[in-house]
Amino acid sequence: MYDVTIIGAGVVGASIARELSRYKLKTLVLEKNIEVCQGTTKANSAIVHGGYDAYEGSLKAKLNVWGNKLYSQLTEELEVSFDRIGSLVVAFNEDEMKELEVLYKRGLNNQVEGLELVDGHRARELEANLSKEVIGALYCSSAGIVCPFNMTFALIENAIDNNVELKTSEMVESIEKLDEGFKITTSKSEYKTKYIVNAAGLYSDKIANLIGDNEFEILPRKGEYRILDRNAGDSVTKVIFQAPTKVGKGILVAPTVHGNIIVGPTADNVDSVEDTRTSSSGIEKVDELSRKSIPNLPLNQSIRVFAGVRASSDKKDFVIYPSKKAKGFINVGGIDSPGLASSPAIAKYVAKLLNEQGLDLEENPSFNPRRKAILGFEHMSLEEKKEILKQNPKYSKIICRCESITEGEIIEAIKRPAGARTLDGVKRRVRPGSGRCQGGFCAPRVMEILSRELNIPIEELVKENHGSALVDSKIKGGDK
Repeated sequence: MYDVTIIGAGVVGASIARELSRYKLKTLVLEKNIEVCQGTTKANSAIVHGGYDAYEGSLKAKLNVWGNKLYSQLTEELEVSFDRIGSLVVAFNEDEMKELEVLYKRGLNNQVEGLELVDGHRARELEANLSKEVIGALYCSSAGIVCPFNMTFALIENAIDNNVELKTSEMVESIEKLDEGFKITTSKSEYKTKYIVNAAGLYSDKIANLIGDNEFEILPRKGEYRILDRNAGDSVTKVIFQAPTKVGKGILVAPTVHGNIIVGPTADNVDSVEDTRTSSSGIEKVDELSRKSIPNLPLNQSIRVFAGVRASSDKKDFVIYPSKKAKGFINVGGIDSPGLASSPAIAKYVAKLLNEQGLDLEENPSFNPRRKAILGFEHMSLEEKKEILKQNPKYSKIICRCESITEGEIIEAIKRPAGARTLDGVKRRVRPGSGRCQGGFCAPRVMEILSRELNIPIEELVKENHGSALVDSKIKGGDK
């Protein structure tokens, strides 16, 4: 019997798992995909929002501001890159300036730190390439950027190091309420648990339905993005938003912690939670509106376009509550923007709700909050490189030339707790295939390493998830 079972291993589920590992609990995480971080978390803007956008009194407002404050210590403990570079919401006319005044007052009410209304001249001092048409901006110095992939991997690794169990490729098929707790039936097995946390993202309403809870519905919203090469990285130094619309925060332009530029997203309601197709019209909209903010943005240095689907709900707020249908069942749904920023606070909020439902939160004296990151060979000092090459000669073999990724880094990404099992899983952890060629040269070599280290035939490898085979079959009479 588990104390708590978390359904879903995106950044929210991983945050909750890590938070619960602070306590003397037997905790299980169930994930339907091959790896963690394969849902909404894999495709978002990577922004740690300040918290001025969410309406006063909402869960989004409370948890965004709280989560933002937790990021500095959390990312230091987990060795995750996080930069408080600040954000600018820009206005091009007086009506938009009035909207920024509303956001400013809302941010003050939400107790957001580092807010300032500035004129166009000051905005361009803060961001040199900003359009001359900008007449003013809302500056938030507490906003930042983080890698959502590495954040999730770090959280789940640390949770596992503190005795949380993770089981992947296990889709939850039914949940039965018992006299004490629940019985969960998955595609592979059955588990008994005293408490359940439903952090299933785009499928959270479907998981709630399994216990007869129909209080919310997920309304998927797709966003399309463009990624620019690292050579374009000096185009902006801060997160640039435009005055928000009814459907979202608009098209942003922002640096990433890896030195690229991310542009987007659109905001289109879609019928399917799996609709991650890009469109020419969507990308054209991204391009047009991004150049409104940064006219000289070098979109010709694009290396990839992609789309993600946000788990918006019909409640217009985060949906986090103990279900009325079954005591001990906590719903954590509708986690769209600012979900990444809010995730550390969501975890603490869920732990509090579990405690109020009767879960004993006795502190684990052996809890270790720290996790060591995978060492990036390119960023090591000369002495560090000499030392690691003595320990592991595989760090001398470059696999991805675009990003200077070595075989040693790739092997460690595979061998880690909750390690990579797919080509994209390796890419998200240590970035082979993230450069200009997008894996055109290094992908076959990464596949060979995956096959060797996992001891599985190369034709059984997948790009990302079930049904995305990379190799149809071996050439007859050949080794590969």
